[in-house]
Amino acid sequence: MVVFAGHSGSNTTPQERFERLIELPPSAKLVYRVLTEDAPMTQQQVRTDALLPARTTRDALMKLKDENLVEERLYLPDARKRLYAPLEVERPDDETE
Repeated sequence: MVVFAGHSGSNTTPQERFERLIELPPSAKLVYRVLTEDAPMTQQQVRTDALLPARTTRDALMKLKDENLVEERLYLPDARKRLYAPLEVERPDDETE
């Protein structure tokens, strides 16, 4: 089964997504950070930039997708691959500044 995560996380606020992000393991936070720097990226590009093993990268991306923190799209040059891009997160206290 192939699941395409579109804007399914868009029904949550950036603050709610931030709360979910801080509960994730460090590897998922690192992958999210890498994606914010240069998205969209394939899994291999994320793995290279984050200096993580393939299994750790896959696990982190799965956790981010499960929490609706990243968007997954088809990679047109190779349909077997996917592109990942982060959804916006915002610290709850950022609103007051």
